[in-house]
Amino acid sequence: MFDEKALQKIKAGKDKWEQGTVAKTLAKSPESKKEFTTISGAPVERLYTPADVAGIDYEKHIGFPGEFPFTRGVQPTMYRGRYWTMRQYAGFGSAKDTNARYRYLLQQGQTGLSVAFHLPTQAGYDSDHPLSMGEVGKVGVAIDSIEDLKVLFNGIPLDKVTTSMTINAAATVLLGMYLAIAEEQGVPYDKVGGTVQNDVLKEIICRGQYIYPPKPTMRLTVDLIEFAQKFVPRWNSISISGYHIRESGSTAAQEIAFTLADGIAYAQACMDRGIPVDAFAGRLSFFFNAFTNVLEEVAKFRAARRCWAKIMKERFGAKDPRSMMLRYHVQTGGVTLTAQQPLNNIVRVGLQTYATALGGAQSLHTNSYDEALCLPTQQAVTVALRTQQIVAEESGATDTIDPLAGCYYVEAMTDKIEAEVHEYIKKIDAIGGTLSAIEQGYIQKEIQNSSYRFQKEIENNERVYVGINKYTMEEPPPEGLLKVDMSVGEVEAAKLKKLRATRDQAKWKAALDKLKKVSQTDENVMPTVIEAVKAKATVGEICDVWREVFGEYRPKEFV
Repeated sequence: MFDEKALQKIKAGKDKWEQGTVAKTLAKSPESKKEFTTISGAPVERLYTPADVAGIDYEKHIGFPGEFPFTRGVQPTMYRGRYWTMRQYAGFGSAKDTNARYRYLLQQGQTGLSVAFHLPTQAGYDSDHPLSMGEVGKVGVAIDSIEDLKVLFNGIPLDKVTTSMTINAAATVLLGMYLAIAEEQGVPYDKVGGTVQNDVLKEIICRGQYIYPPKPTMRLTVDLIEFAQKFVPRWNSISISGYHIRESGSTAAQEIAFTLADGIAYAQACMDRGIPVDAFAGRLSFFFNAFTNVLEEVAKFRAARRCWAKIMKERFGAKDPRSMMLRYHVQTGGVTLTAQQPLNNIVRVGLQTYATALGGAQSLHTNSYDEALCLPTQQAVTVALRTQQIVAEESGATDTIDPLAGCYYVEAMTDKIEAEVHEYIKKIDAIGGTLSAIEQGYIQKEIQNSSYRFQKEIENNERVYVGINKYTMEEPPPEGLLKVDMSVGEVEAAKLKKLRATRDQAKWKAALDKLKKVSQTDENVMPTVIEAVKAKATVGEICDVWREVFGEYRPKEFV
């Protein structure tokens, strides 16, 4: 963007400035740290100039919003047309409890729903399973059967809202239930919109809510993608998730690299099934984290869009621009929240929300300030939603598209992250692809090393964490925390007992027998899953069929 003569003049001017003006200042007042780095550990220079972005070709690297390589955003007018979807992740206790929270959030201006399922549902167990004891309704809503899902969405028309469901190993079951209740509401499949996470690779990498071995898991994932592509065209059939990778301790570049590597694996699996890339790629979606270092996060989001556009165009031969668009949801960094001085988390979430807006996300959940202590209280979740609304309506970040484009630092950081991402993907390809890299522990070890570095920096006071290693204070015990009534487990168990006693046993057995038979073939399981949930088969019963057919996954331990 600058000719060589101008660049040489800028470099000479910077040298003169450092040797003169800066040197005099440092002699009197040294800088506060020997080394400045981002949260990810990337070095930050004292000053960035056009010389740091000398290799950028505007049209090739930056371009225009809504056009390849989508660095500046996937929509031509971005937030000038409409804001991101404000989708607060929520779920606790029973379906009735959570339905009340959904109705409240919609009344407060939330524009999409996001379902948090409790751990037993995520692991494919019913609430009365011995392993569910003590976990029912604690970190999400208890959903065992289609009857529970009906209560969860009672009074909420499924053609008027979009719903995101954070479910992975049991994704086909929950989508089957959702489509079945849409039918009961009279809503055709092509009017149903939303997202199902359906990303088990990241569960194997870092979160642990997997059930079956990778190969049959990928089969179920592609079955869902294929079914949605044919019959539920407004549904995002997978949300490839970097959020949990970052929560586990990765750097910003690793978050993008390992997420896109998972995306490559899913895209290849779909193409191996015989699905043309432009038939499914436009409905792939992504899920990222937002940390507090605003400029690094903005650069990360910009780099992610550019990397994915190139991958889809150059690696998979996509022709439709929609196939090259990286559309993503963001959640502010849960791991950044502190139990100490919890009101400080409002500021952290505010910065993370601002980074998300500047970075161009399509959807956002803002964490509540009390989440390091408990499930969000109504007051805290209201503040979290208002944070989004204030940034959208008052900050000015939404008035122009990609406002930090051209910033020497942000452009240099965007290029740096992109280069790191491509280098990681090159290494993963050399290992044999994403599944091989996971099985050999490569990705897990990279995340662990980054997590260790960050923790050591905090413990050694090399990185300030307000309220943790600096500006600490004595505090009274917190009050007014949200607590789930543990009797919800007994209530859910009683409901299951009644369901099993009153359902049509012959219809239920026939549906599960058919599911087992179909699962042993190459036939798509989704239609049979929908039959099974309509016959009131539970999440646990359907997942048990697959446990019998596919077995359970036990990953290797890596030292």
